[in-house]
Amino acid sequence: MEFDPVLISRLQFAFVVSFHAIFPVFTIGLASYIALLEGLHFKTGNPLWAQLSRFWTKVFAVAFGMGVVSGIVMSFQFGTNWSNFAQASANFLGPILSYEVVTAFFLEAAFLGVLLFGRDKVPRGTHLFAACMVALGTFVSAFWILVANSWMHTPAGAEFRDGILHVTSWTEAIFNPSFPYRFTHMAVASFLTGSFVVAGVSAWYLLKGHRVEANKKALSMCLWMILFLAPAQAVIGDFHGLNTLEYQPTKLAAMEGNWETQSNVPLLLFALPSKEAQGNLFEVGIPSLASIILTHHADGVVPGINEASPAEQPPVSIVFWSFRAMVGIGFLMIAFGLWGLVLRLRRQLYEPGLFHRTLPFMIAAPFIAVVAGWVTTESGRAPWLVYGMLSFAEGVTPSLSGWMAVVSLIGYMAVYAVVYAAGGYYLWQVVKGGMDGSEPGSDEAGAHPKRPLSGGGPIGDAAPAAPLKGDWT
Repeated sequence: MEFDPVLISRLQFAFVVSFHAIFPVFTIGLASYIALLEGLHFKTGNPLWAQLSRFWTKVFAVAFGMGVVSGIVMSFQFGTNWSNFAQASANFLGPILSYEVVTAFFLEAAFLGVLLFGRDKVPRGTHLFAACMVALGTFVSAFWILVANSWMHTPAGAEFRDGILHVTSWTEAIFNPSFPYRFTHMAVASFLTGSFVVAGVSAWYLLKGHRVEANKKALSMCLWMILFLAPAQAVIGDFHGLNTLEYQPTKLAAMEGNWETQSNVPLLLFALPSKEAQGNLFEVGIPSLASIILTHHADGVVPGINEASPAEQPPVSIVFWSFRAMVGIGFLMIAFGLWGLVLRLRRQLYEPGLFHRTLPFMIAAPFIAVVAGWVTTESGRAPWLVYGMLSFAEGVTPSLSGWMAVVSLIGYMAVYAVVYAAGGYYLWQVVKGGMDGSEPGSDEAGAHPKRPLSGGGPIGDAAPAAPLKGDWT
């Protein structure tokens, strides 16, 4: 049996990136939340903020470690599976990835030690500064990674000569046409991910009567974030789509399931795209809505997939359905933000009910949306590694056989299974252990362990819960 080394290498990279990306998108949002909590504690001296910060710093430490372990292999894949691409793009991607390590990873690693071990050992201002630097480091890291990825979608400021990339303008290459939209889209996705995780855990704690006052504050803060950021993400996504229409029309056409260049294009709610038939076998849509969204005119012309030759068309079904999964989850997030607002206005936000029982299940939603969005944008780029310049077939390692790629893929899957099992177990132990300290006013308020991953007492040791209704905070 023969395996296509290009296909298997793409599957391998997709597997690694999918299982890695969910950690940075979580830690970026969570690091900013921790910095905010530290700032509130520094300003007010309220021990509830410190209690929340201690707990979520432990979660951050585990997630950060899993992100490092799961992501470090990606750079090796450039050499093992994509050596032609690595050689051709080294003049640009080499410095960019180095900048990410020097400016971001070192910053995060240095100040994360202060954040984890420095509480009560360094001045409070220094501890707050460390939290801010860790949060800044996560954004600097995202900046450079998205510079590299965006350039591969909308290459600018560079040209290929004799198969080697030469940078003609670093400014144009770094701030390429799609970068602002991708970076903003990912930043907001990170805040939404952190918000839903914190809100889901806080709702679960409130149902258990654990650290009620602290988790009421956490839930309220996150629901405000969700209320405003979820609709904002839809607007940002619209601008990103318009950018994709301009620079990657074939990808946009695949997202819409539109095969013929035409006006009055419907927004397809359901379809069965067929690349073999060069059309949809079945479709249900809203007339002219896609044209209105993309061109702001009902009779606006939207490009079709068949503008590109079949060899240069992406896997349409994958792009079509992963895009709808992302958008569908986005609307679900908006619905939860509005649901929380209704409960807040009714002064029922903290009354245990369906909302609190449902919110923990929404923890998975932003992670699924992030992976679906990544599948949409990366599959939609096919068959190009660097859009319009270098194909997957041209970038793969020439000596790589299909079987070699299969064996390495199986190896990665086995290692990741161990990493995820161990990391998931420790995360569950941290959450199950609950927050350190106790409710304000008790003798042990403010107490906390000296080890960053040591769990607090079991949830059942909490004091009886105070009434949950009537609080607008």
